Amino acid sequence: MTTELPDLRGTTPHSPAPVSTWYLSALGLAQAGIFVAILSPVFVTMQLKAQELNPDNPAAVIGTVLPIGALGALFGNPIFGALSDATRTRWGRRRPWLAGGIVALLIGLAWVGASTTVGMLTVAWLFCQLASNAASATLMASFADNVPVSQRGRASSVLALAQNVSILAGTYAAVVLVGNLGLLFVIPGVIGVALVAIYVMITPDRLPETRVPMPSLIGLVSTFWTNPLKYPDFGLAWWSRFLVILSTTMFTTYRLLYMQDHIGLDEGAAVTAVANGVLLYTIALFLAAGFSGWLSDKLHRRKVFVGGSTLVFGVGLLVLAHADTVALFYVAEIILGFAYGIYAAVDNALVVDVLPDPDKPGKDLGVINIANSLPQSLAPALGLALLGFGSSGGENYTLLLWGAAGVAAVGAAVIIPIRGVR
Repeated sequence: MTTELPDLRGTTPHSPAPVSTWYLSALGLAQAGIFVAILSPVFVTMQLKAQELNPDNPAAVIGTVLPIGALGALFGNPIFGALSDATRTRWGRRRPWLAGGIVALLIGLAWVGASTTVGMLTVAWLFCQLASNAASATLMASFADNVPVSQRGRASSVLALAQNVSILAGTYAAVVLVGNLGLLFVIPGVIGVALVAIYVMITPDRLPETRVPMPSLIGLVSTFWTNPLKYPDFGLAWWSRFLVILSTTMFTTYRLLYMQDHIGLDEGAAVTAVANGVLLYTIALFLAAGFSGWLSDKLHRRKVFVGGSTLVFGVGLLVLAHADTVALFYVAEIILGFAYGIYAAVDNALVVDVLPDPDKPGKDLGVINIANSLPQSLAPALGLALLGFGSSGGENYTLLLWGAAGVAAVGAAVIIPIRGVR
């Protein structure tokens, strides 16, 4: 096992040198830092904030704030990815955006914690999403710059594991700090800055030999589009990612409220049960992601892992739809974690394999990340509509979860026609 960083400055985007375990570790830390900062609010803290601002109808706050905030991800990711492609500084082209984004996110999280009205909370969360996507877009572009095809499954596993460790850490922080929402928002941001700083300081950020021009206004508009007819594999990968994230977000947006309204727990017990469920989810995810990325590289197969795991994820959602005890909730979390571990470990590798232009990965990965962010805008509103169907109290979780399972099934089917990878 080597501990030296490879010198990637002379390589091209088409044939980067093999990366070391040291690089993969730093990549995982940076991913964990970004996601512990931005996902801790999404999965737990924002729901507690919503109950503070509107105790009678917290779901209405979530259904308003998260969709508008997700617009920041929708616009920010492709724009910041394209701008980083064209940036040339002595500090590299990814580092300025990565460092600036994570620091801005910390500022935004402090603003969210201090918000006293739904309007203020909405604007602050929009700012947080813009900042986090400046960081995440450039981290994924750096991944595409540095990791060769033969190691993308392994690196994708590292990203998946890091992301879910961050969710687990944020969830358990909510158990400890449930009485102090200000710290619950700020502490994950501080952790994010520290972990991203490690990657920024010690990993390579080479400039391509051919200068990528800074996009014009029309060019920035074009960053939101990659022609799916010209690049059908890329288009299908986009739709699969969109549907899987939509399915996931339809439940996670309302997970804490599900435990209170559907299972019947009080706030403290619900937060603890969610934290324990996320722990089981993460353990299952670790087991699945630990072997699936490696196996995908060895077998030179992506589609069977991505499509199959998405179907299993839908099964987990159906278990949730009919759960009436905390024990069944835990069973469902294990199924979901195992399935999503396989999916997340391989899907990033599949996406990078079908990029239309390896010289400008930031732009096209930004388009892919619209498939991550747009569901965050749509899922709360869609979930709210399903929750309210036939339920005056907005508690039809069975319909919500059946709907999410159906979306996951379509997401699995979309993978089948991809021809550029096996």
